[in-house]
Amino acid sequence: MAFYYPPPGFHFKVEFLDIQAVADDILFQNVSGLEVSLETESIKEGGENRFEHVIPTRSKYNDLILKRGVLKDSGVIKWCRQAIESFEFKPTTVLVQLLNEEHEILIEWRLFHAWPKKWSVAELNAEQSAVLVETIELNYNYFKVNHSEPT
Repeated sequence: MAFYYPPPGFHFKVEFLDIQAVADDILFQNVSGLEVSLETESIKEGGENRFEHVIPTRSKYNDLILKRGVLKDSGVIKWCRQAIESFEFKPTTVLVQLLNEEHEILIEWRLFHAWPKKWSVAELNAEQSAVLVETIELNYNYFKVNHSEPT
């Protein structure tokens, strides 16, 4: 039996389906929010005072947060601005793909009905020599995870 090593989390890309993106629109320095939890409801049983029954009610997905250096030309930012400034929402499917050393997909998170909720640019500071970072926050309905077979 061969040993399996968990993949590192630094080689990934983000794709936006149905958006006219430029080549660099897949490159982000940070992706967070790939999280799902179950909401619950407590039910108290009459005559039973020792405990409450806790039952799951529905899944709750966190917002996806993407961070990268500001791009001069970006189809993704045009999509965000169209939603935020003109209230023209065009939800799309977003793919977050973890890649191996041959740039093949190891794990893919497919986020459905994603739309921009927030767009922000980091602080401008003349005392620091840092890359200007923009943050895009997306709401989505749910995601599905696809794993490739290890070779």
